[in-house]
Amino acid sequence: MAILHGSWLIQPQHQPSTPVAPAESESVLGNRFLIWGETWRRIDPTEFAQSDQPQPHPFGMNGAELTALLRSLHQSQQLQWAIADVSLEPPEPDSKAGAKRGKRKATATVETATIPVVTDTGRWQTVAIALPTYQVATETEATVAIPQHSGAATSSASDDADTPTTSPTLQSWLVTGIVLTPLEAIQFLNSLPLSSMGEEESFLGGDLRFWSHVARWSLDLLARSKFLPQLEPQSEGSAIAYWQPLLDSGADQGRLEQFTHQMPVVCRTYLNTQQTSATPEPTAFPLASTLLFDFLKATMDAQLRVVMQSGLAASPASNPQALKEAILRDWLKALGDTAQLTTEPAKLERLQTAIAQWTAPIQHQLSQSLASFRTCFYLQTPSYGQADWVLEYFLQSASDPGFLVSAKTIWQNPVERLVYLGRTIDRPQETLLAGLGLASRLYPVLEPSLQVSKPQSCRLNPMQVYDFLKTVSWRLQDSGFGVVLPGSLSNQQGWASRLGLSVRAAAPLKSNQRLGLQSLLNFKWELTIGGQRLSKEEFDRLVALKTPLVEVNGEWVELRPQDVRAAQSFFASRKDQMALSLEDALRISTGDTQTIEKLPVVNFEASGALSELINTLTTGNQNVEPIPIPEGFQGELRPYQVRGASWLAFLEKWGLGACLADDMGLGKTVQLIALLLHLKEQGTLENPTLLVCPTSVLGNWEREVKRFAPNLKLLVHHGDKRAQGRDFARAIQGKHLVITSYPLVYRDVKDLQTVPWQGVVLDEAQNIKNSEAKQSQAVRQLNAQFRIALTGTPVENRLAELWSILDFLNPGYLGPKNFFQRRFAVPIERYGDTASLQTLRSLVQPFILRRLKTDRSIIQDLPEKQEMTVFCGLSAEQAAIYQRLVDKSLEDIESAEGIQRHGKILALLVRLKQICNHPELLKSDEDSEKTEERKAKNEDNSDLNLQSSLFLSRSGKLQRLTEMLDELLSEGDRALIFTQFAEWGKLLQTYLSKQFNREILFLYGSTSKKQREEMVDRFQNDPQAPRIFILSLKAGGVGLNLTRANHVFHFDRWWNPAVENQATDRVFRIGQTRNVQVHKFVCTGTLEERIHDLIESKKALSEQIVGTGENWLTELDTEQLRNLLLLDRTAVIDDSSS
Repeated sequence: MAILHGSWLIQPQHQPSTPVAPAESESVLGNRFLIWGETWRRIDPTEFAQSDQPQPHPFGMNGAELTALLRSLHQSQQLQWAIADVSLEPPEPDSKAGAKRGKRKATATVETATIPVVTDTGRWQTVAIALPTYQVATETEATVAIPQHSGAATSSASDDADTPTTSPTLQSWLVTGIVLTPLEAIQFLNSLPLSSMGEEESFLGGDLRFWSHVARWSLDLLARSKFLPQLEPQSEGSAIAYWQPLLDSGADQGRLEQFTHQMPVVCRTYLNTQQTSATPEPTAFPLASTLLFDFLKATMDAQLRVVMQSGLAASPASNPQALKEAILRDWLKALGDTAQLTTEPAKLERLQTAIAQWTAPIQHQLSQSLASFRTCFYLQTPSYGQADWVLEYFLQSASDPGFLVSAKTIWQNPVERLVYLGRTIDRPQETLLAGLGLASRLYPVLEPSLQVSKPQSCRLNPMQVYDFLKTVSWRLQDSGFGVVLPGSLSNQQGWASRLGLSVRAAAPLKSNQRLGLQSLLNFKWELTIGGQRLSKEEFDRLVALKTPLVEVNGEWVELRPQDVRAAQSFFASRKDQMALSLEDALRISTGDTQTIEKLPVVNFEASGALSELINTLTTGNQNVEPIPIPEGFQGELRPYQVRGASWLAFLEKWGLGACLADDMGLGKTVQLIALLLHLKEQGTLENPTLLVCPTSVLGNWEREVKRFAPNLKLLVHHGDKRAQGRDFARAIQGKHLVITSYPLVYRDVKDLQTVPWQGVVLDEAQNIKNSEAKQSQAVRQLNAQFRIALTGTPVENRLAELWSILDFLNPGYLGPKNFFQRRFAVPIERYGDTASLQTLRSLVQPFILRRLKTDRSIIQDLPEKQEMTVFCGLSAEQAAIYQRLVDKSLEDIESAEGIQRHGKILALLVRLKQICNHPELLKSDEDSEKTEERKAKNEDNSDLNLQSSLFLSRSGKLQRLTEMLDELLSEGDRALIFTQFAEWGKLLQTYLSKQFNREILFLYGSTSKKQREEMVDRFQNDPQAPRIFILSLKAGGVGLNLTRANHVFHFDRWWNPAVENQATDRVFRIGQTRNVQVHKFVCTGTLEERIHDLIESKKALSEQIVGTGENWLTELDTEQLRNLLLLDRTAVIDDSSS
């Protein structure tokens, strides 16, 4: 995966003030947007030569690579840009370029043109860009310059031999990219995803992401009509007509300043001069503000021309021919089409004068918005006994809005420079009058007050005041003026000053009552406005005034018509029937739902236990009282695990659903077990709890429960011998925990529905992310006092997945699915709506506890290396083959002696381990021959029974590995997978690459030394390298440094701890900065489980017992061997049984 970059280029022949004409844009001669790509290549510093001229970027993509990347992103719908509309034929490599690259070899070349630095080839352009560059020492002790890869935190040079000797400095490098016109650029940038992506998943560089946000700001400016038509003379009788952005408001100026400060340095370091030095001067870079304004001007101009052309064609009334003045017709046409305006010099001069006079007030206001003071309007409330309000005129400090100078003071001091309270104001009277003149265009009510020579204020009646508040004030502010309103009318107090309800609520006092979201609360309501309680009679008197503004307790507040109607309806009908649920209270507290019976809730107070609940839910799990570690828990709970179990217990007490979404390896299993033990010891675990999990982890759960909580009475509901009907009801009596799988929940839903479960727990809850799936609908039909979801990935692709999990936990809390899509999913996913995102986050935060391995509070609790055994069942096919092979082989072994017997046992062990991996490894001789034929023909084995669902279902180990890899990839982790069998590694590589649609590395005995070094170097140093690396145990177990991984999977066991530890040490060694998780896979009910238990039970002697690998097994007699190899049929994970 590569990284896309891009930025705005200002060509030397076009100054920032010069507009880009359409004709120039189409021929790619004006200012334009450049897209280039960066990939990772293994480079050898010894191949670089020092040069005083810019050299091709060693990580820069050539034309063919960039074209292929853009098409690939478009086809995968990661990029919605209509790439087919743009010709992207890559340039031909320049045969002379090689001579300019010094000693650089072809492995790190970039197709570029020769110096001069800026060259053009149709759609393609080569430019120099200054990038952070390291001086790297080579083996000969010389130093060479190598640019830092934009995705890397350190130098991209190989860590094995060469390291940076200095801090990075800016040095010029040549990159080749695609040039877009302003209109194409805005279409491209608006197609880029707004949602944040993981650092290693993103194909967008920081510069391109920055410009995409600026592009969306330009759309906001267009929507608010923040633009002006302009005319710029070029020669006598000739001028260019163009559109210019109007950034006259304080908000837009602030946004421009914010973008200026946030612009990545790389956006400014494109060198569009004929400078040929590899070390550029800082003065060669354009200013950030220059780039921003020129980009806005060119892109807005291009879009407005399209609008003008379509508008003129559609509306004859606005056709230029309808204008009486020929020069105006020509100007309007130039603004929409040709850009070039040619006429008699005198007419052109007259048009320029008219435009200057027409825009003079706005231009003055624009200059004032950049100055230190601006015209401001201060609304004063009526004096006692008066009906009219007063709108006073002031000058306001742009940097300190609280600093005001009244018009009266300005007129009393007729000076060019007024010094007031230590501040200097230039031309105060001119500034005030110019601002008032422009404001009167926006608000004609001001005009009568401007008939006097020294205006200070104007009077407004109540209806004019209401209009000023609702429509005029924001328009003035958007045009760069200051507006000061009374505090109770400025919305600074939120809803507190509105007519609405003040509610005080408490939990019901019934003993031993478990609340839920739909539980009704005890509450009292009062109608209030401006903080004062209103009786029905007082409310009626306010309404009788028939004015939208009323005075309450000395403060003026707005009496909104919709609030009045809602209050009248409330008093007339439903006030005695009103109900308030816990869900309502929680929504009000999180700021989502703020109305009851259409009346705004202006104040909400909770008391007693309800206050404790709401405070805890809305402030996180920090305030949850920790539960004591259960006496029956056989193990150790880390501090963060105690906090997690306590949080679960708190929500269980209230009957609320909880989603524990900790990272993989943080112990979600033990936290749930601790919760169940806590409930048991508290005497509240009265009914069994149902745990639903993937079939692949049934055995794992059974072993973990028996290990950590042996006194929990457990039933595994699985297999063709499982109890059903009345037998099932009898089987679960007295049980604390019942474990079953997702497929069986759907099949046995009628039996499961008859049980009043204490709780229903979903492990790997992402299995119900599709709310329409049968198993998702089945789990929703189960009755339970509390519900818990365990998952490391509450959201994998779409917010609908989050809705599905939360709707299981707390039905109805996020509304119906179609409402959720309209209210949250579409605004957030399609439009990047941050307000909706914040509202959704506040709603779900109380019910989701998510801790990451990188959290500081977690890291200190974790050991540097965690070793975990992953127990997996066998598929029905695996079990059948395993049993047949054991029966047949034992007969042969029993009749053999000596070396022959020894060899047969070892061969049997190898084949049994292959079966535990996947039945595909035991192909018939005919299949093997076909495979060899395919290899000879250089064909891959992608069609050999590797259809994802079929291939996956044939192996319990593979099912669990796929689930775990899916979770760790979503968390941004990296993994090594060790196997003893090279053939299995190839099959696994093909399957995983198809399953996850990503590249998978595989290193085994036949891998050449060069390929081996490239794989390791890429995995360690490429910021976007494949995150899964499969290695054969012998080829990858020694001599490698792979510290970038933080997960190690031993897919099949060597049964020699020394060998396995040596492989693990590829990751867990000096240089490792993250906690490492080691996952050892074991098939339950097979020889793998029995040998694993033997090793664990004799840990101190394990190396003596199995230190020589599997040879010790050959010394067992046939009966001992039979007991070791015997298959336990209960370990089979066949979900097809009815």
